[in-house]
Amino acid sequence: MSTPPRHSGAVLALALAAGLGAAAAPAWAGAPPAPATAGVDIPYEEFTLPNGLRVVVHTDRKAPIVAVNIWYHVGSKDEPLGRSGFAHLFEHLMFQASENHDGEYFAPFKRVGATDQNGTTSTDRTNYFQNVPTTALDTALWMESDRMGHLLGAVTRAALDEQRGVVQNEKRQGENQPYGQAWTRLMKALYPEGHPYSHSVIGSMNDLDAATLDDVHQWFRAWYGPNNAVLVLAGDIDLATAKEKVAKYFGHIPAGPDMAQPAVDVARRTESTRETMHDKVPQARIYRVWNVAQVGDPDLERLQLLAQVLGGSRSSRLDARLLHRDQLVDSISAGTYVKQLGSNFIVIANVRQGVDPAKVEAVIDEEIDRLLAEGPTADELERARTVFRAGFIRGIERIGGFGGKADTLAECAVYAGDPGCFRESLRIIGTSTVAQVQSAGRAWLGGGDHTLVILPGARTPLAEDPTVTPAPWSLPEVDARYVVQPSAVDRSLGVPLPEEFPELTFPEVERATLGNGTTVVLARRTGVPVVQLRYQFPGAGYSADAGGSAGTAGFTMGMLDEGAAGLGALEFADRAEALGAQLGAGAGLDAGTVWLSSLKSELEPSLAMFADMLRRPDFARAEIERVRATWIANIAQEKARPQTAALRVLPPLLYGEGHPYAMPFTGSGTEASIAALDRDDLVAFHQARIRPEGATLVVVGDTRLAEILPLLEKHLGDWSGSGQAAAAAPAIPAVARPAAARVFLIDQPGAVQASIYAGQLVPPTTDEGAVRFDIANGVLGGDFTARLNMNLREDKHWSYGVRSGASPALGQRPWLASAPVQIDRTADAMAEMRREIAAFAGGEAPPTVEEVERIRAINTLSLPGAYETAASVASTIAGNVLYGRPDDYVLRRKAEIEGMTREQVAEAAKSFDAGALTWVVVGDLSEIEAPVRALGFGEVTVLDADGRPVARQR
Repeated sequence: MSTPPRHSGAVLALALAAGLGAAAAPAWAGAPPAPATAGVDIPYEEFTLPNGLRVVVHTDRKAPIVAVNIWYHVGSKDEPLGRSGFAHLFEHLMFQASENHDGEYFAPFKRVGATDQNGTTSTDRTNYFQNVPTTALDTALWMESDRMGHLLGAVTRAALDEQRGVVQNEKRQGENQPYGQAWTRLMKALYPEGHPYSHSVIGSMNDLDAATLDDVHQWFRAWYGPNNAVLVLAGDIDLATAKEKVAKYFGHIPAGPDMAQPAVDVARRTESTRETMHDKVPQARIYRVWNVAQVGDPDLERLQLLAQVLGGSRSSRLDARLLHRDQLVDSISAGTYVKQLGSNFIVIANVRQGVDPAKVEAVIDEEIDRLLAEGPTADELERARTVFRAGFIRGIERIGGFGGKADTLAECAVYAGDPGCFRESLRIIGTSTVAQVQSAGRAWLGGGDHTLVILPGARTPLAEDPTVTPAPWSLPEVDARYVVQPSAVDRSLGVPLPEEFPELTFPEVERATLGNGTTVVLARRTGVPVVQLRYQFPGAGYSADAGGSAGTAGFTMGMLDEGAAGLGALEFADRAEALGAQLGAGAGLDAGTVWLSSLKSELEPSLAMFADMLRRPDFARAEIERVRATWIANIAQEKARPQTAALRVLPPLLYGEGHPYAMPFTGSGTEASIAALDRDDLVAFHQARIRPEGATLVVVGDTRLAEILPLLEKHLGDWSGSGQAAAAAPAIPAVARPAAARVFLIDQPGAVQASIYAGQLVPPTTDEGAVRFDIANGVLGGDFTARLNMNLREDKHWSYGVRSGASPALGQRPWLASAPVQIDRTADAMAEMRREIAAFAGGEAPPTVEEVERIRAINTLSLPGAYETAASVASTIAGNVLYGRPDDYVLRRKAEIEGMTREQVAEAAKSFDAGALTWVVVGDLSEIEAPVRALGFGEVTVLDADGRPVARQR
């Protein structure tokens, strides 16, 4: 997959620091452990193979898993004219077969329980990562080394054509979204023609169509050598083990040429420019962008602090002025997008309906000018520092995946030549003065910005880049200093698979009861100095809106942190930031949840804010009106996005009008229902449903029950419900399936894709057959390797990805299969989906033993790594409470899956009924309506965005 530029708020932005020059290669014997800095750190050791592969090792024994993360220093910036999109296209090809492994790259990893597996491409690098059980490390290293050293024989014309089609559908899927053309337009405007950043990561359709087999082979030879890669191993591993195994699997791979990196070219602009586009969007959006310092310039860290003060938080200057005081926007943000040759500083504003965008632009100018003239205050700067440090601490709880410790080390090694560059980044963040931050802002934001305004209207598709004949490939010679070791692996034996796997362990829980009647469930986790609280209120979910105003639950929960105990919304946000705390609330179908993530050092004051939010929300009328306007604007945004447009209309179709679940699955309600809410409605919901008796407070983190219980009693123990009786949880009646299939169409003129949803109701989460159904769904559509995705993506390449699954619920669960497909294949894709479901359920193509084994492995062998974070543990405990499960449910579920037979899965597959599906398809009706009607699936009805039938003349 391709990735957009990274926002400054991400943990990885902290892992970019001074120094882009190539560091001297460490000796084979390995460098000594890097010194730790004060506070939280990522200690590491490193070594380099004779063929140039740099390896970084971080030991973290908290779970029996190892993160394997490999970064190749190549991205879209390295693509010659006429070869745009090659970096991303080749990322996809790397997930195909290799010379010694025939079949999908994912397949062996599914057999060993890998988690957090993916690959991404950016302007500057391509990376591949997965977490594997410790005993499966050889599997991961064999696979990664096979595609690094033994790939080209398997990159055939058929493989190229398949992935070309997948990538082109990924491009269509992105551009089909509202505002989906913005970044392509911005990069062309910000950078001169020929600049490495002047084209999109995903490339042009013409260049992708023109890619030849020789082109992609040459791309691999140029960039995918071990000397252009950094491999990070983090988790349950040590240096000696890493040296032995990496040498064994990678030591024989010859180095590639030393490809030169482009010179740093910020492309500083001296003039301010602007342009306007029209798109099928519900409200105007403003993008204002500056080209700013590259990775390694201390000014980039200071600009991140400036962005945080300007528009990086709920109480930032732009939020305070435009969202709270003047109420001219529904959202606004500022951040830095960090890149190797030159970064971007960007402000994005969604303009409120009826407001002139020019007025918003003028205020943005005023606030930027004032900030540059006066600099941030000392308090603002300190809050910004705290936000960054707290974000870093939370981020490094994870060893792998997006933004984990392995990612941080790899990013630093690739861009700065120093895996520990995050320390210098944190030092700059922690020591920069007001004057230094102000100076950086003046140096880079004084002019040269580009403004893009997107207005509602008919979309004008961007013109594709013209076809250009690329220059012939010319690769430098391989550096003679790289030494190739004899192969220590007989690859004819195939992928090594472990015979044993780590045992699943789930934290022991302790229980207590507060004086207010709440049950406390605590699980101790000491990986990072953070404590997480999750207060769960049954009966306070979306279903509580039944018989009332849709969206009441979601809106009320969303208002809890908009001021409490007399502290206004801005002051409340300021105080939370100063503590490094994160507070919020939300609702699901059956329960409401209020949460806190606190640094352990600030637990008591953070807990005091949490208690105020729970017990004494202000529900100030002015704040209600402000949030109401933004909420209604967000509903319009949901209707404009094809995925959420479908998810808004599906529930009433599946459950029937008046059912407690028959509301938009987003929980946002309707414009009319939100407009009708008043303060009394919110107060009544809070008093009736956000009550301590019968609720559960889940605590996970670096604390003990004896330590935290007195604090909870102090701040929450005397909390009692209001004088009125608590509201009963709504009854969820059962609903019969329709007698025949139904098809509903929603028009999206100009769409280049159709979003297909097929849905039906299945038994509740608490049903005794729920686990068997989930395994059956896994075979059909619950995984990348499942039937629906392999058919429509890998075989037909009509889609970027197809998935299916059932959301948890106390009542009947909604099962949905979703497929965004190219517009001209809409009816064909629906026919294939129905055929697959019918054959699977009807017994013509029952689950095979191999399929059941694969889904079993995915659901059981991955469990030792599934509870790495406190959030995952808290979520599981909360689910156990809501659905009445025992504390050892994860172990019982694992045992059930391990003992499940193919026959049981085949029986569960009968739950699917292809003849009674409810289909919702969002797309350009001028392209899809006639072919869909010709399928003869059932009655076809055209709906508007609110789910109302539309009369059609045919």
